[in-house]
Amino acid sequence: MASKIWDSATEALADVVFDGMTVAVGGFGLSGIPTNLIRALRETGVTGLTVVSNNMGVDGKGLGLLLENGQVSKVLASYVGENKLFAEQYLSGALDVEFVPQGTLAERLRAGGAGIPAFYTPTGVGTPAAEGKDERDFDGTRAILERGIMADLALVRAHQADREGNLRYRLTARNFNPLVATAARITVAEVENLDDGYLDPNEIHTPGIFVSRLVVVRDAEKDIEQRTVRPRVDA
Repeated sequence: MASKIWDSATEALADVVFDGMTVAVGGFGLSGIPTNLIRALRETGVTGLTVVSNNMGVDGKGLGLLLENGQVSKVLASYVGENKLFAEQYLSGALDVEFVPQGTLAERLRAGGAGIPAFYTPTGVGTPAAEGKDERDFDGTRAILERGIMADLALVRAHQADREGNLRYRLTARNFNPLVATAARITVAEVENLDDGYLDPNEIHTPGIFVSRLVVVRDAEKDIEQRTVRPRVDA
């Protein structure tokens, strides 16, 4: 069996990216984002990307790098309030945006990974999110039809992996990563620690069957989106 381990993020993406593709990306804010894979995607120069992510990073960091490089044509996201360039491109009409309620976005990714083409939810009924969508009544509750998401490529970040591609995430960096990892035809994961053996089956968050390629990374620093401090109060 061919190894899933690739020497670099650039090599791992070189033959799987193309113009106009849909890319699902894990992370929440700057927590748990696949920083190295995002940079490698920028280096490929592919354009016309549809990006599915909870948010689009911030100016100059995370997925904001793809916006700066003019590689994104459409975004499906839940929260984008920390990116000024995103707002500028959206308001100018340069960027097509589909705002998705956060829970609905999570379920659309989960559904796509589970092979469920669509589902009904009451979230968004009577709001702009429901425009153009089929609506039905279930026992007196109005619900709209939402499509599952299956991307061409998923990029995720994990704390630990084994050579079979089984993944573990660390604390809140887990966020959207397990959902994104299942919702694409090809999933590439950057990992901080590679286990020579096998991860404990009870500790696996994403089974290796969903992961196509692995890249081991060593980040000197992890960015913090909003740093908030206060004086320490003695016990």
